[in-house]
Order: sequence, then C-alpha cells, then structure tokens
Amino acid sequence: MTAVAEETTIVLTTFADAKDAYRSKDLRQSLYDEGEVVMADVLVNLHGEEHRSRRRVENRMFRREVFERYERELFPGVIEQTLAPYQAEGRVDLVHLGHELMLNLAALTAGVDRPEGTAEESRRLYAYMMRFIEGATLAHSTKAKAAQRRVIAQALEDWDAEFLAPSIARRTELLEREAAGEDADVPSDVLTTLLRHTGELRLPPEVIRREVAFFLLAGAHTSATAFVRSVDHILGWIEAHPEDTGLAATDPLFVQRCVHETVRLNPSSPIGRRRALAPVSLRSGVEIPEGATVVIDLQAVNRDPEVFGPDAAEFDPHRTLPANVAPFGLSFAAGMHVCIGQDLAAGVVQRVGADPDEHLFGLVTGVVQRMFAARVRRDPDNPPQRDANTQRPYWGSYPVLFGGDE
Repeated sequence: MTAVAEETTIVLTTFADAKDAYRSKDLRQSLYDEGEVVMADVLVNLHGEEHRSRRRVENRMFRREVFERYERELFPGVIEQTLAPYQAEGRVDLVHLGHELMLNLAALTAGVDRPEGTAEESRRLYAYMMRFIEGATLAHSTKAKAAQRRVIAQALEDWDAEFLAPSIARRTELLEREAAGEDADVPSDVLTTLLRHTGELRLPPEVIRREVAFFLLAGAHTSATAFVRSVDHILGWIEAHPEDTGLAATDPLFVQRCVHETVRLNPSSPIGRRRALAPVSLRSGVEIPEGATVVIDLQAVNRDPEVFGPDAAEFDPHRTLPANVAPFGLSFAAGMHVCIGQDLAAGVVQRVGADPDEHLFGLVTGVVQRMFAARVRRDPDNPPQRDANTQRPYWGSYPVLFGGDE
C-alpha cells in the first residue's frame, strides 16, 4: 500500500483546494528537493518545529518598521544609482537591469557586504547569484544536472570566501561592540539576525551560508522576474487603455495593483509541490494518501474563475476581488510557508481609502513606477525573447528604450 502511495501524484487546480493544502501541517515542502546544493536546510525547506524556530527568529528582521526604512530611506538611492547609467544611455535590457537592481537590494536585506562598491564587484556577485538561481531551480533546468551541481557547489565556496566570510566578520565585531555597551551601527538584515541568535538556532556554518545565499537569490530573482513581467503587462495595458498612461508614472497605488495582478498571473514558480507525511483530507473531498506528491498548479489556481471571475486569465489592475482573497492569489503561498519577504517585495494589500503617505508599496512597485517616470517603452528593433535554458516561463531578454518615442 505504501509503495503505491509513493507513486501517487495529485494535482490541485482550484483556489480552495490549494489554500487548504498550503495550510495542512501534514504536507511538507518538496519543490526544491533537486536543488539541495543551495536549498538544503534553508527556511523554505524546513518543517515542523525546526521551521517554527527559524521563522520565529527571522521574523524579527521582517517587521514593518524595518520595511519602512528600506522602502523609504535605503532603496530609493540604490534604485537611482543603478538606473542612472542606463537612463543616460537611453536603453537597457530589462532582464539584466532587473537582476542588477534586485541584487543590489537583496544584498542589503540578506546582509552581503560590498566593500569595493565597484562595477566589477557587482558583476562578480551577480555571477554568483545566477549560479545560486540555477541551483534552486535545478528541477526545471534543461542542462546536465550533475555537472551543474558541481559548478554551483564550487560557486558557493568561492562566494563564501569572497563575500560572506568578510560580512560575517564585520557583523560579529559590531555585535560584540553592541554587547559591550558601545555605540555600534548594527545593520538590520538576515545575516545579522542569524548571528545575533546563533545560541538559539545552533546553525552550522554551511547552513548559514546556504540560508544567506537563499535570501540573496530569492530576494533578487523573484523580484526581478516580477519587475520585468510587471513592466511588460503595464506596457500592454496602457496600449489598450491609454487613459491609464499617466497613472503608471504618478500613482503608486495603481502601479502596486498592476504588480499584484502580474504576480497573480505569473507566480515566480508556476507550481507548488508538497509531499504527504500522513493521509490528508481536503475540505472539498480530495483524499491525499501518505507519501503522495501534491502539485499545486498555481497557473490554474490563480486563474480560478470561481474566485477571480470569468476573465480570470486576463490582466486587469482594476479587478474587483472577493473578501479575504489576496490580489496576487496564492503566488506567495499560504500557511506556514507564506513568503516571509512578501510585504517587502510587494507591499501590503491596499484597503479602501489607503493613505499613500502611510502605505507600504513594496520595492517592486517603487522600481516599476520609476521606469515609467523615465518613459520606458519597448525597443521596436529588438523584440523580447524567452529564456531557452529553463522550462519556467522566464524572459531571456527584454530590450527597452527610455524617453518616449519622440
């Protein structure tokens, strides 16, 4: 009976079933099983008490006041510094810009120092991050996976020596000064949080390495893909709805709705995957045997017409949603593994009469609005191309121009 169950795969395609599954304590994360070279023992792969302990510690960094400081004080300068040379040139590839921008932002939140501050240093960190992304998404790769694992493992070692070890040393010194009562400017980031609570978590160095690498790649990669896709969707929307053209550059609430609608239609991973640790009965009557693999088809779930209406497959930033349904669907998951950086990346969900001066829009919204303030448009001579190196629906290149078409 067990052998048969282990071969069972159940695909969930409705919003209700997916939400139910995400909240089940007997369904364990299994999306990154093939990517353990980077993902072993990181937060998103933990379960039960081990997950609760790590999450409880890291939640201390992912607080609203920290997000406000990043969004209002730290991120704007990083965005301007990163975008300036490309805007001066009048053109850029959105895929490259997205990864560079989000890498700069993710390095701040993950706790990866960049003491040189040079373009060459950025290129080296970018190359490492792309290797980590390959590792996390190995299950969807079209390359030889054994060879990839070896290259990625070596990249982790090299990145540790060049970037992580010095970042740890600096934070350790600052924390020691703080403990001694000195005035130490200790940063608020994931690495500092892990180091501050080493006695509580008892993490070996290789787990800290993978955890920080995970936050670096997750913060950069998922936000970068959302950034490119959001710009693409908004460009298409204003072509069909020119009356909204000005909103993309001036109304952050509109832009955030566009980002949320983009994330709903294009989750960073098109599926969620869980493995049943015990038999599970969903409220709809779906029975999941122990050992079964549960695939949550997010493309279908987030386009469920019962929840999002008959036009659920279309992009509409003015969509009216039922109560208690997030505008981004289940793209950030739900339950114990709801994305810890959700509010940092996408901001908080808008309420009626939201005050823009008090609202958190998320870093993706800020970057997307900045692009439309620069009058971004597609390059008519260089159409965007899909990424052929993965089965995931990513853009491989997306050339754009700045400054309108005059």
